Amino acid sequence: MAGRVEGKVAFITGAARGQGRAHALRLAREGADIIAIDICKQIDTIDIAMSTPDDLAETVRLVEATGRRIHAVEGDVRDHAALKAVVDEGVRRFGRLDIVVANAGVASSGDLLDAMDERHWRDMIDVNLTGAWLTTKVAIPHLIAGGRGGSIVLTSSVGGLRSYEHIGHYVTAKHGVVGLMRTLAMELGRHNIRVNTVHPTQANTPIAINDAIFRLFRPDLENPTVDDFAVASQTMHLLPTPWVEPEDVANAVLFLSSDEGRFITGVTLPIDAGALQK
Repeated sequence: MAGRVEGKVAFITGAARGQGRAHALRLAREGADIIAIDICKQIDTIDIAMSTPDDLAETVRLVEATGRRIHAVEGDVRDHAALKAVVDEGVRRFGRLDIVVANAGVASSGDLLDAMDERHWRDMIDVNLTGAWLTTKVAIPHLIAGGRGGSIVLTSSVGGLRSYEHIGHYVTAKHGVVGLMRTLAMELGRHNIRVNTVHPTQANTPIAINDAIFRLFRPDLENPTVDDFAVASQTMHLLPTPWVEPEDVANAVLFLSSDEGRFITGVTLPIDAGALQK
């Protein structure tokens, strides 16, 4: 039986670990070849450990184990030339581009907005919003040239549809991703290219499961643990879970990228365990 994206090619940013790796594996298992990029180094203003070259190498190994092809490079989504080079080379190797998943993003705790350091603000906006725009900018010409339509999925967040204190830079960037999506959906509909956002709540990835986030959620404790974080995180959800798995988000990306979602565009899709209802 053919996979749900059999014979298609997907470009995924932030693919070294977490949600990006889950997207690469889910799409590969359903028949897609993968073009992948990840920064694989630390950004100074981010207080959460970021991906490594070994993480990206593991994504390559796992995708190849599915029998699909992957072209993966280390690169920064803030770098237009790096993004263009990986997409152009991937299309040269695989012959087409059908799916774009602008997933790369960073998270960090911070001050209230009136006290926030300017570098923290700029890095967050540059990676999470400008990086998403640049990802689409280098991919759209290939989608249009293919003449087959396509799907673009941008990773936003529950924080792209509501606000939270101490992460105003993140909330602003993720709201901006929604505006980017809605504009692209209007501009690209005539080419049968669909554009949507996914909005996860806390996910079981290194961006959420780390000491900095534990302290953000449990400022009442000196050294909060993952179990302490789980208690606080659970209170945000209607369903009985403190977080979703990256595969839960990947399932939504697959749906939006497959023919099952062929008439869905301009949609903000929460994978949030009911967080937006509270």
